[in-house]
Amino acid sequence: MNELNESHIDSAPGGHVKVEQHGAIALVTLSHPGRLNAISVAMWASIRQIFTALSAQDDLRCVVLRGDNKQFAAGADISEFPRERADMAGVLRYHTEILAPALVAVGNCRHPVLAQIEGVCVGGGLELASQCDLRIAGESARFGVPINRLGFPMAPDEMRGLLALAGRAVTLEILLEGRVFGAAEAQAKGLLTRIVPDSDVAADVMRAARRIERGAPLAARINKLTAARLCATPDPLTETERKAFFGYAESRDHREGVAAFLAGRVPVFTGE
Repeated sequence: MNELNESHIDSAPGGHVKVEQHGAIALVTLSHPGRLNAISVAMWASIRQIFTALSAQDDLRCVVLRGDNKQFAAGADISEFPRERADMAGVLRYHTEILAPALVAVGNCRHPVLAQIEGVCVGGGLELASQCDLRIAGESARFGVPINRLGFPMAPDEMRGLLALAGRAVTLEILLEGRVFGAAEAQAKGLLTRIVPDSDVAADVMRAARRIERGAPLAARINKLTAARLCATPDPLTETERKAFFGYAESRDHREGVAAFLAGRVPVFTGE
């Protein structure tokens, strides 16, 4: 019996990440009641810890990532932004030391990872789903990255997964327009493996997980490594480029976007 079997890792009050293991299949569930599973700083840390531990398990063959209450995830927990992302140092820490390592842990998991997508899958939720190997969604699921309304761009380490999945043109469309769109459009853009009726999402994901479980685990792991190796990846950003990107952190538009979201009003951007 593995220590992660039927357990959970506590996060900040109101949000945590649960883990169950059924034979060779692990179920990782994002849970933030009343917040559409918005991902807190502590939850991001739990995701990193959990996927690192699961990847090291030789007896595992598949991981399913899902959200509680038929919602995947409504992105990062914006209520934490004034505290966690108050200045340049905070923004850098949040995106490079908290969020990016969690995405890397999911993407680098040795075992196939399936995203079970129901309800909202936006912002950081879509970034997480982009790191999974298969994405199976319900027909009423919703997608998008509306952070242009918050006054900041998508961080490089977060954009990498979306670019690899959907390409430059679709990634820019999603980010520049900031629309939230349906599952059919998401599939047309290359974001989804398949769409199933809402009532069949969980069952279809488990059928896929069982098919993977019955296959050769070494072959699955080698296929993941080979696909990653053969996909072209750009050189890492230089330190100068990274600092230039995060230069927006102390801009007026960034402060305005977050403040307007939390106040429930329309932001007024000036380009400053």
